[in-house]
Amino acid sequence: MNHIKPCTRKTNAFNNLITLTAPKPHIHVDASIIKTGFDPNTCRSNFLLKTFLQRGDLISARKLFDEMPHKNIFSTNTMIMGYIKSGNLSKARTLFDNMSERTAVTWTMLIGGYAQDNRFRDAFSLFAEMGRHRIDPDHVCLATLLSGFTEFDSVNEVRQVHTHVIKLGYDSTLVVSNSLLDSYCKTRSLGLACQLFNDIPERDSVTFNALLTGYSKEGFNYEAINLFFKMQELGYRPSEFTFAAILTAGIHLDDIEFGKQVHGFVVKCNFVWNVFVANALLDFYSKHDRVVEARNLFYEMPEVDGISYNVLVTCYAWSGRVEESLELFRELQFTGFDRRQFPYSTLLSIAAISLNLDMGRHIHSQTIVTDAISEVLVGNSLVDMYAKCGKFGEANRIFTDLAHQSSVPWTAMISAYVQKGLHEDGLKLFIEMQRAQISADAATYASTVRACASLASLTLGKQLHSHIIGSGYISNVFSGSALLDMYAKCGSIKDALQMFQEMPVRNSVSWNALISAYAQNGDGDRTLRLFEEMLHSGLQPDSVSLLSILCACSHCGLVEEGLQYFNSMTEIYKLVPKKEHYASIIDMLCRGGRFDEAMKLMVQMPFEPDEIIWSSILNSCRIHKNQELAKNAAEQLFNMKVLRDAAPYVSMSNIYAEAGEWDNVGKVKKAMRERGVKKVPAYSWVEIKHKTHVFTANDKSHPQMREIMRKLDELEEEMGKQGYKPDSSCALHNVDEDVKIESLKYHSERIAIAFALISTPKGSPILVMKNLRACTDCHAAIKVISKIVGREVTVRDSSRFHHFRDGVCSCRDYW
Repeated sequence: MNHIKPCTRKTNAFNNLITLTAPKPHIHVDASIIKTGFDPNTCRSNFLLKTFLQRGDLISARKLFDEMPHKNIFSTNTMIMGYIKSGNLSKARTLFDNMSERTAVTWTMLIGGYAQDNRFRDAFSLFAEMGRHRIDPDHVCLATLLSGFTEFDSVNEVRQVHTHVIKLGYDSTLVVSNSLLDSYCKTRSLGLACQLFNDIPERDSVTFNALLTGYSKEGFNYEAINLFFKMQELGYRPSEFTFAAILTAGIHLDDIEFGKQVHGFVVKCNFVWNVFVANALLDFYSKHDRVVEARNLFYEMPEVDGISYNVLVTCYAWSGRVEESLELFRELQFTGFDRRQFPYSTLLSIAAISLNLDMGRHIHSQTIVTDAISEVLVGNSLVDMYAKCGKFGEANRIFTDLAHQSSVPWTAMISAYVQKGLHEDGLKLFIEMQRAQISADAATYASTVRACASLASLTLGKQLHSHIIGSGYISNVFSGSALLDMYAKCGSIKDALQMFQEMPVRNSVSWNALISAYAQNGDGDRTLRLFEEMLHSGLQPDSVSLLSILCACSHCGLVEEGLQYFNSMTEIYKLVPKKEHYASIIDMLCRGGRFDEAMKLMVQMPFEPDEIIWSSILNSCRIHKNQELAKNAAEQLFNMKVLRDAAPYVSMSNIYAEAGEWDNVGKVKKAMRERGVKKVPAYSWVEIKHKTHVFTANDKSHPQMREIMRKLDELEEEMGKQGYKPDSSCALHNVDEDVKIESLKYHSERIAIAFALISTPKGSPILVMKNLRACTDCHAAIKVISKIVGREVTVRDSSRFHHFRDGVCSCRDYW
């Protein structure tokens, strides 16, 4: 190639040009003095003004600005920019409004200030006003404005800006096109984004990164990966944003091998030194529960920051490695990273799950010292922690400051109320949330529906169903599963099945909900068939699926089937049985009277038997009258430091009462008094015409009690004709036989059934809820009642559903 040689010949014309344009000696000309109209005093004042603002001394800067005898646009622009950088947009706007003359730069600065402060509507209004003043925006102004559009409902404004871009001829300017593309992606308008992407004549890495990020954020993971490959084919060099977006897509695909391939590509491209990319990799491994890979990467990273620590602390926590999580957090506290950004939310979640109030309060104090408490996520986590620890006073105090911001703290409070069994309080708070016009999300609805399920309020449940349809969350698999569970727990298995069939997407959660529904309703055969159907659909069972199967086998007496499924956990499905699986299989064996096998399994299990296991053994001992093992189980329970309720004492007292050992009954009751344990009173409730009626044994307080007693007397007479004989062993009091038999008639569930019979149309089904287990005599009595009245009667007690029709119960046996 011939190189062009520089011309060395000097012409007279060139010499004359030098003479004409050369500045005179001792006069310094720069951009600042030109902007001030060649006024040296204004130039010096502007320079000093800029210096004050660079130091952050706004007071001195404003004082100088006000005292300047000759201001110009540059002076005012400088002062406006100083206010914008300090975050004082109101004073910046006041200066702007008082200007007699403005340039495109002035408008762009204030538009940018609003955009950075996430006030996109103010930015767009200013842009519209700029047009009314007949000032055309340049490419910088357009790109600045577009950077502020991040809200879903701002897509119309983006389209209007797009029209201006085309009108002004900036559609071929790459920086503007990239900003437009990014805005469409951020406003979740991927269709328009793709159309624009195809229309851009020349693209760069930023163009690809914008659409790649849009795809990954909206869950179009395969499209993101295909675009990534296309980017490589066309020779565009990936940046840190490319890797972050593609790793996000990989997380949603749940493909660990893909992530490892990206990791290798990161190393090849020499981006492993980039802490932003390394953190994205760390997050990928963390969200795939690859603790070893995450830990190895963390300690191999040439540079770490606070985010790196946060990711690994969270990874340890959600993998159950709480001690390692706390140890790494202690290490983080000795670093110089911003303490406001510490993973306080993760630590508060650990405290909430473990009900560690002391730890939660310690973290709370740190958030106050570091001012991290002002972060919404931290505030929400504090509400959740205090609520789950049962400290609703503290939770409410923090909640009051946060409730107006989002649905999250409302959901945390509602969820905590429901988890603590305060279902009415949870529903009241949900109603307050609706009145405050806070939009509920899928998690809110799931918790509220659970409250309806626990109260067996089918009316409220159906109202919530309508709410969920109206909100658009009906297609959410978690909302759908919660509704399915609600219908099942309200005794409407038909509605539960319909809910399942109408779900557009089904995963293991929805299948588990349906399997659990049939298990709770005592239909063991259907439960097992559904489990097989789930397998044929291509889904692998998890520990929840197997737990439902074991519970169904336990309640329906399917002992051999239950043992086969328990063994299949490790042999076929490679699942490690948890304590609840052992508890269920031990309960199943004991219910079947196979105590030796149950004791052998209990010795072999890798856990110490807890209150639940010993309580189930004690209950089975009562059924099979195994007093010797019952005494051993009771002793184990009574020696525990903390007992959640009085059930073991009551069970042992009942065992002695059935055996007529009234002295031992007295000893057990004395032990209860000494330990401060109180028996939970038995009560039943029924929902009639949108109102819940609650009854206790021998309750005479209901306004319609005379009618109820008359109905009970009628039933008793008819039951005798059908061959029913009261089982006085269920009347556990040391009184005369006649008194015992009379007391059985007024058990809470029978009163509730009698009330339902006089309050509902003939032939309509009856659903009664009970907080404790129904006794065997009531079970036998309700069988006969269902035959006499010709109705389906469902009783849901603390163990499961009992469906009675024509004198038959859906349970194989009451054992």
